[in-house]
Amino acid sequence: MDLTHINDLARSSGGTLYLMALLLFVGLTVIIDRGLRIRRIVRKGAKVITLVNELRVVGHNDLDALQQAAEGLPHARLIEAYAAQFRTPNHDKLEERLEESIYLEVPHIDRSLWLLDTVITVAPLLGLFGTIVGMFNAFDVLGKSGGDATQVTSGVAEALIATACGLFIAMSHLWFFNGMNDAVRQSVHQLETLKRLLLNRHPATLTVVEPNGNAVHKNLVVA
Repeated sequence: MDLTHINDLARSSGGTLYLMALLLFVGLTVIIDRGLRIRRIVRKGAKVITLVNELRVVGHNDLDALQQAAEGLPHARLIEAYAAQFRTPNHDKLEERLEESIYLEVPHIDRSLWLLDTVITVAPLLGLFGTIVGMFNAFDVLGKSGGDATQVTSGVAEALIATACGLFIAMSHLWFFNGMNDAVRQSVHQLETLKRLLLNRHPATLTVVEPNGNAVHKNLVVA
């Protein structure tokens, strides 16, 4: 199969094979660019969670190390919000700021995934459209004087290539799309986990054991 034959197949499908080549390029670009980015967020984010989890209290001296570990990650915005509200005794206010940071970061994590979703949805439909156009051209042979029936079967077989290409693009990209969606879910869960870890380790909240043995939480202003 040479380039001339491929070009003939593309034209017989109404040009849909050219469009599917474009869809394939867009899908691969999103997979490589965003896929690597999201996986990096999950991998480095897990290290940030581990660092915070190992601390009994997240104090002022710990913030520089945490910010350096979270550099370039959405987790950094939460740590910045925590640092900005570090000296506040209002635990509810700190939680609101951390929650606000999560809302601002989530849209950036799954950015461009809609493009991959569109490729997966459109590719089979476009392939089916190309097959229908190709079959019109194949059956048009019978309407011509002296048309050969064998050309019809050959034309139908070539027309089905468009459908096969569309299904291949959709099936191959679906694996990556589901994997990236799972990575997005993990990264959002990491942000929620980091928020809870920071709140539980804020030095303004201490557990004090009273003489009667009851443990109570007291909010203290951090000087």
